[in-house]
Amino acid sequence: MTRAAVYLPDGFDGSDGRDGPGRLEEIEFDVIEAESAQVVLPEVTVRDERGGTLFTGGGLVFDPSAGGGPWAGATADRAARAFGVVNTAFHTQRTLRYVSGLLGHPLPHLLVRIGMHEQSRGWGGGHYRLPGQGAGADPEATSPAGEVHLGGGAGFVARSGTEQYFRAPAHNPAIICHEVGHHVCRHTADFRLNRLRPPGQQTNKKTALDEGTADVITAIMLGTPDIYGWHRHAIPHTERRRRKLDPRWTMAHFQGGPDSDPHDDGMVWASACWSARQRVTDISADPTRFDTLLLRGLELAGRDNPAGLNRDALRERRHFSRLMAAMARADPALAPHVLAAMADHGIHLGVSNNDLCRAARTNPSRLVNE
Repeated sequence: MTRAAVYLPDGFDGSDGRDGPGRLEEIEFDVIEAESAQVVLPEVTVRDERGGTLFTGGGLVFDPSAGGGPWAGATADRAARAFGVVNTAFHTQRTLRYVSGLLGHPLPHLLVRIGMHEQSRGWGGGHYRLPGQGAGADPEATSPAGEVHLGGGAGFVARSGTEQYFRAPAHNPAIICHEVGHHVCRHTADFRLNRLRPPGQQTNKKTALDEGTADVITAIMLGTPDIYGWHRHAIPHTERRRRKLDPRWTMAHFQGGPDSDPHDDGMVWASACWSARQRVTDISADPTRFDTLLLRGLELAGRDNPAGLNRDALRERRHFSRLMAAMARADPALAPHVLAAMADHGIHLGVSNNDLCRAARTNPSRLVNE
């Protein structure tokens, strides 16, 4: 076990002016090796791609230095980069171990690369990539098992007083957990049937279920529905851009179609799942039971073998009701409570997303908080 400094979830309540993306603590976690600019763990390898030596054998406790960045100075920026590698490794390992423990088996080893796609303008986001072609193709993605790319950072988040925090994705547990959530989806539900494609010709196009499930996993790991509240606290709770898993988001807000944003539509699924998890706690059941139901439902949904890689098979995998049915099969005793909570969001068994949307807009009085 190795001593390291990381940000731990602190149940962010949406208040402004918080000093950082979590509670800074020293912890111990399982590291195989740390060399130059990467750390290797049993579940994940995290590497900073920007060059230079970050680790010299002196331990893994680094000052986050308010995210580092172009104004921080060389010493502070190096410390912030080293902290980012360690923080990313910790949250990736923590998420994958939680998921694997509930599934009963490990997921494929994940590669995380920090400082990717650096151009004249910095990038403060992240994405999950598979080697492939078409929408979202990334020539730098090489691992057929999937890899997470995090930007080096861009812009600043206001802190208490006049201070600011550089938007370094590797410092933000919400971004890290969300991208790891896509890895979970790829190797369970496989929404885009990538297992039927050649390893180097997978697709990176995400569905609303993929984005929404990644947000649910993030909320579970952070212990709050306001998953991006730290760096999006200026966005009102009433806007989906805030990405808060709020009961207000129902199938009446679903857009669908090729021009829709899967993040926005995914908020409907994510919010319904969070409501269902809350319903589970309301009946004095362990919320881990819902987490297990969700993950095993993802796996059950992924085991369905279509006749081939065709449009109909892909369309069915986009339906919320299909995954909900698999979740119900995963825990029949808990299913009635979960189905009732999701019905409040306009999601019912055996109905396509478009039909659910039409029904929700026709009868809004049947939905929660409408």
